[in-house]
Amino acid sequence: MSASSKRRRATSPSSSVSGGGDLDDASSTPGSGRKRRRISNVPPVDTIAVCHELFNAVRDHKDDHGRQLSEVFQRVPKRRNQPDYYETVSQPIDMTKIQYKLKSEDYNDVEQLTADFQLMFNNAKSFYKNDTAEYQAACKLWGLYLQTRNEFVQPGDGDEDDEDGDDMMDNPGMSTEDETSTVNLKELFEQLLEALVSHADPSGRHVSELFQKLPSKMHYPDYYAIIKEPIDLRTIAQRIQIGYYKSVNAMAKDIDLMAKNAKTYNEPGSQVFKDANTIKKVFIQRKTELEHAEPTKSSLRIRNRRSGQGDQLSGVSVALHYGSEDEDDPVLSGSVCYDEGESEAESQSSSMEMSNPIFQLYEAVRGARNNQGQVFSEPFQHLPSRREYPDYYQQIKLPIALQQIRAKMKNCEYESVEQMDADLTLMFENAKRYNMPNSSIYKRAFRLQQILQAKKRELVRRDDEDGDSILSSDTGSIKKKSHKKNVKKNRMKDLYDAVTESREAGTNRRLCDLFMFKPSKKDYPDYYKVILEPMDLKTIEHNVRSERYATEDAYMDDMRLMFRNARHYNEEGSQVYNDADVLEKILKDKRKELGPFPEEDVGSPKLKLRKIGVSPKKSKYLTPLQQRLNELYDAVRNFTDRRGRRLSTIFLRLPSRAELPDYYATIKRPIDMERLRSHMAAGRYQDVETLFEDFALMFNNACIYNEPESLIYRDALVLHRVLLETRKQQEGGEDSGPPNVGHLVRELIRNLFVSVLGHQDEEGRCYSDSLAEIPAVDPAAPEKPPQNFDVIRMNVDRGHYRRLDIFQEHMFEVLEKARRLHRTDSEIFEDAVELQQFFIKIRDELCKNGEILQSTSLNYTSKHLHSDVEQEKREKIPIEIEEDKLKTEEEEQENKEGEKAEDLPGESCQSESESERVYTQDCSFENITYHVGDFVYVEPSEPNLKPHIVCIERLWEDEAGGKWLYGCWFYRPSETFHLATRKFLEKEVFKSDYYNKVSISKVLGKCVVLFVKDYFKMQPEGYRAEDVFICESRYAGRNKSFKKIKIWAVPVSSVKLVSREVPLPVVRVASMFAKPDYDKLTISYAGSGGFIDKEREDAPTEMSGADPGCQHYEQLHYNNMWFRVGDCVYIQSHGLSKPRVARIEKLWVQNGTTFFFGPIFIHPEETEHEPTKMFYKREVFLSHLEETLPVSCVTGKCMVSSFKDYLSCRSTEVSEEDVLLCESRYIDTEKQMKKFKGLKRFSYSSKVVEDEIFYFRKLMVPQKEASPFLDKKINELEVKLADVEDEDMEDIDDDDEAPQTPSMPQVQTPLASDTDTVPYTPQSTPKVKGLSKKEGAKRKINMSGYILFSSEMRAVIKARHPDFSFGELSRLVGTEWRNLEATKKAEYEERAAKIVDQQERDRPPQKQASPRAGMMGAYGPPYMPMQGPHEGLLSVATMLPHPAGGPLLPHHHLQQGMPGYPGMPHQGMMGAGMNGMAGSPTQGSFMQQPGMFSPGPHAPPPYPGQGPPSHLQPTTPMFVAPPPKTQRVLHSEAYLKYIEGLNSESTTVSKWDQTLKAQRRDTYMTKEQESRLPAHWLKSKGAHTTMADALWRLRDLMLRDSLNICQGYNL
Repeated sequence: MSASSKRRRATSPSSSVSGGGDLDDASSTPGSGRKRRRISNVPPVDTIAVCHELFNAVRDHKDDHGRQLSEVFQRVPKRRNQPDYYETVSQPIDMTKIQYKLKSEDYNDVEQLTADFQLMFNNAKSFYKNDTAEYQAACKLWGLYLQTRNEFVQPGDGDEDDEDGDDMMDNPGMSTEDETSTVNLKELFEQLLEALVSHADPSGRHVSELFQKLPSKMHYPDYYAIIKEPIDLRTIAQRIQIGYYKSVNAMAKDIDLMAKNAKTYNEPGSQVFKDANTIKKVFIQRKTELEHAEPTKSSLRIRNRRSGQGDQLSGVSVALHYGSEDEDDPVLSGSVCYDEGESEAESQSSSMEMSNPIFQLYEAVRGARNNQGQVFSEPFQHLPSRREYPDYYQQIKLPIALQQIRAKMKNCEYESVEQMDADLTLMFENAKRYNMPNSSIYKRAFRLQQILQAKKRELVRRDDEDGDSILSSDTGSIKKKSHKKNVKKNRMKDLYDAVTESREAGTNRRLCDLFMFKPSKKDYPDYYKVILEPMDLKTIEHNVRSERYATEDAYMDDMRLMFRNARHYNEEGSQVYNDADVLEKILKDKRKELGPFPEEDVGSPKLKLRKIGVSPKKSKYLTPLQQRLNELYDAVRNFTDRRGRRLSTIFLRLPSRAELPDYYATIKRPIDMERLRSHMAAGRYQDVETLFEDFALMFNNACIYNEPESLIYRDALVLHRVLLETRKQQEGGEDSGPPNVGHLVRELIRNLFVSVLGHQDEEGRCYSDSLAEIPAVDPAAPEKPPQNFDVIRMNVDRGHYRRLDIFQEHMFEVLEKARRLHRTDSEIFEDAVELQQFFIKIRDELCKNGEILQSTSLNYTSKHLHSDVEQEKREKIPIEIEEDKLKTEEEEQENKEGEKAEDLPGESCQSESESERVYTQDCSFENITYHVGDFVYVEPSEPNLKPHIVCIERLWEDEAGGKWLYGCWFYRPSETFHLATRKFLEKEVFKSDYYNKVSISKVLGKCVVLFVKDYFKMQPEGYRAEDVFICESRYAGRNKSFKKIKIWAVPVSSVKLVSREVPLPVVRVASMFAKPDYDKLTISYAGSGGFIDKEREDAPTEMSGADPGCQHYEQLHYNNMWFRVGDCVYIQSHGLSKPRVARIEKLWVQNGTTFFFGPIFIHPEETEHEPTKMFYKREVFLSHLEETLPVSCVTGKCMVSSFKDYLSCRSTEVSEEDVLLCESRYIDTEKQMKKFKGLKRFSYSSKVVEDEIFYFRKLMVPQKEASPFLDKKINELEVKLADVEDEDMEDIDDDDEAPQTPSMPQVQTPLASDTDTVPYTPQSTPKVKGLSKKEGAKRKINMSGYILFSSEMRAVIKARHPDFSFGELSRLVGTEWRNLEATKKAEYEERAAKIVDQQERDRPPQKQASPRAGMMGAYGPPYMPMQGPHEGLLSVATMLPHPAGGPLLPHHHLQQGMPGYPGMPHQGMMGAGMNGMAGSPTQGSFMQQPGMFSPGPHAPPPYPGQGPPSHLQPTTPMFVAPPPKTQRVLHSEAYLKYIEGLNSESTTVSKWDQTLKAQRRDTYMTKEQESRLPAHWLKSKGAHTTMADALWRLRDLMLRDSLNICQGYNL
């Protein structure tokens, strides 16, 4: 094939798409195995338009009788009316749903629409019989659909083309013509993409700006929850470059998906929504233009780019693929774009060299764009192909392109801007020499040369201002710069050689062999998990040669990093460890030998920066995300305790495998703060939550590995709390919870009510005005509550509606009452129908057909209303016709009788006068001229009435000279019969059906009556406002009814109308007959009660296998509450801070008692977990318990939602405090939480009232909160670790060399004070004379085996490692304790117990009143003793042993794992409390230890002096659960309170003797008191008669054991 023919075919950019060119020529290429299919040149069909046409064809099709066949498919049958339909049909669908999906453009192709229509017709065929009209309609419409679809769509064309194209792409022997077609197809895609990117609106704004990059996950987290397939123009550009699209339709689908995503997430009418539609239109328009465009000629250079370099990025694709959000349209934007061949590291280093003038000159040429965003330098990226353009290399002797220039720049071959300018100019001259002057390549080269010269002048001018520079080509300047560079480079080489040439003395082994290359990832995969920044000598050597090091310090930093990594990964004492120490010492000595670097200009902005750094200019500005990340990191890193010890030191770096090999076996995901810092520097955190999760993982790892009593464990908990507090401060203390659903529903109902009442016709008349006279009390059912618009308005204003279906029932009740009480041809009837129709329309718009609010009220549609109205008319119209006939006959009879009575006296005279009248158009009387069409006041028939208003229709003069007028009377509201509730327009009159004549002598003056259309905008000229009236309706005197006037039929008036300056407002006034007390009655009814609940009824159901005598229910009323299967309730829970939650899965009544069965949900505090674990707010867990409980134990209702429902919706009747989240099941045997699919769902019968569900417009983002055990555990550890030696505290090392976060400035965040973080007040510890410091420390009561071991081992470990910090010493102590044998641990525990006993025996009695640090005790709140039988309230605490002596007895009488005794300590002294204390204790002075008996949720009796005597106080329950939280109390404070409580009558605080004498037989308890006893402590009552007897026996045993009196009293 000749080159000319090849070029000719490559010239047409659309030859393979539009079908242009000769078919034979295109298919006769030598070497092609088969004839290539041409892509069809039929214009593309808009899928959405085709779908609409198909839908309209089905909807509008009528049968022979003119009836639309699609009416039966408009709505699926209601579940209540035809429940068997939903048993047969599993996927119901109707025309309404299909139409909604069409409007929202959910159909991507016609096949999806076909599937929906086929499903709808198949549903009808499966449910209806063959002979029914519905079945036959389904068959006809399906055939019609298929026929219509075949007319619009040619099946299989596009698919065959795509398959053919795929085959050709996969065929290795494809012809050159196929390659050219593929290139041209890619060119077509890029032109389509370019049209989208460059399209701008009239204001010049590019509509594709927001579509080029997906939204940030940090700012729009809900976007990725709503949009399942996110896509942007950048992704589409990438797919074009990799050849992803095989046809234009494939690209069109992605464009449609992108537009659909935008319209799904954004509100209709928003700018993004409009831009999405614009992008679709531009794409379709441009595609049509390209497919029908004529082939165009282009220059050889462009042909070269299209054919030979077709796989390189176009300008638009480059901008989308690598461009930033800050790219501008001007030519000299300076935006940086990189080819796909350039690696990430290279692109990063290039971006760091922006301060280099050589790089700036290169980027000015490479990144220049025109106004449409096209890159000028695109044809100059690569050299032409030698195979296709051999003549280019014959003409051009020195070919060069931007690719070669960039390579030379990377190798630092340009020493001045002049050299870069020479190469760029050569490239442009080559292009102008080869291409024609009128070609695009020639023009681009000319334009880029202008840009090059302009940029060079700018750099020279800037250089003159800065002074010393490398721009000048002066030889001395270049030599000076080169000399400085060589000195620095030579020093680095000397240092490098010193390291690489070092050898071991005895063996002559080269020490650097293991440091030359990084370890293999295959052989050492864990190395790259432990070492975050690997470094080797080869990398350092490459950086030296490439001059990547701006300063010598940067070079030394990499060397130190390499040696530090070796020591961190390898064991101490290993060969690599020792070699690292030796080489680092050699490096330091060599640098000291070389001396300081001469005239090193560290701060020069012209020097290149280190590759891992950030330019000084950029480091000054931090994004809000970086600031928040720094703030969170610094808050944890810089936190210190009250002694100034930095707690984060031990968390900065992970332990080495040599120190703790078992750590990496225990911890699956090790992480430290150094790794977090490196992730921050690399920009891996897209939001604060990710960093927060990594911190939480690090603290959780520390808690899993370390002992619970260790200092590291406590530090991890404290820092975790600091982390939580800092994040809470960042969020401003605001909980981004869900919106107030109740308020939103009430607002929706209010908007619906206001819209309906304000609905007007074309003339501005409110339809609701005619319904104002509807009586509130229904005459047909007076026992019902009064209901009209005023009552509903009061309920809406007071927010009594929280369900849409109740509001709809009340509105429909008023409207149906109006239709029932009035004729079908009356105005009220028509207005009621119109308002109900409008109500349904607005309701569906506000609820978005169930997308916003899901309610059963949406089932009633306009179709049902139309059916109901037609049925009502069929019933009422025959009756109304009969009534009209009777009235007509009566009127005719009355007219005949009246005519006879009038004609008898003067019949001859009357007929004579009628025949002799002469009518005129005007008449004068007393200097006033009256015209036909004028309105006049006529003298009233009674003296107390207002003048009548008459419209003159005739004027004449009789034989006697008397002047007469004849006209129509207009009635005022007071002259009509109407309901007292009717309201009228101000100055309204009504045209009556009464006509009569009257003498002009009785006319009192002129007035004007205007039609309602003219009254508010126009006014008569020359009339007072008092004489102008408005008329809207006519009044029928016989029927006493009003009807709106449609045509204003009055004689033409001579009055001139002029426009009002300001239109009058529409004001309606009440009737003069309105009852003043009616509004009060309405308000009293509307204001009664709270929320208006829906009427419900018990819903019994049949249950297979139910016990006889049991009646099961779906819905049941009990104790003023409605319960339903599937509801969740709070149940009474003894001894728990929060009530447990149960779910009703079965509900029945047996023997008059109501029971329910279902699973139990527990709260986080009832599970076993690490204190660092996080939970969602109001999260519960499904337990393994399933219980049958009486409904009487229910204390309230709640709602347990799945995670998906919790984020998206709420029930309208449940407050937010009662909405709980459950996504996991707690497995008690494994002590783990595992996610499960979801709770069981129930289908209800029609009697059950289902919840209305409100869906959020955007998914909420739930926040996690700390474990309830966190503060409790910190306080416990604070108590246990309070006795650590002061000398150990003095050894704290803050690790000043801890690395700072590189590239991210540290932002110090003000935190809460240390005393706020750790609630502990240190006390002074006086030394005992004769005891050393250590001996004094051992005298403290708080002693355990681990603390004793720590005090002994810390000194030994410190002697071995004097340089270790306090945190590192603590870590080694914990490791030694874990490695200790179990027998030795037991010995330490025994020694600790003996030390505690010895301290108590040796303590002088007079010293007990002095405050001591570390003294701990727990005292229950004082209780009032009873007279007679006493309640033995027990207080178990770690206090001094009883004087009676005797060994401590184990609590073997208690049930194992008894709920009342979580973690009960050794039982000590027992008492009834300190009853005689005066005054009330301060906060924190008295608090029970775990295991104490306390009054639980009941308030304790008052202290003496604060209330009535003890014998008047009500009794409290015998045994109740302990509080969950404990606090320390100083022994000195307790002792002072004890002394203050003594009095002269008694030597003891409490009447303990009476407590000891209390017996079961002396005590009487009510059933209520017995129900509060902690019966759950015991498995069963055993041999005792009742559970109370068993608990009394337990009390006696515990009393004896606690007081240790078994030996003293010989029992």
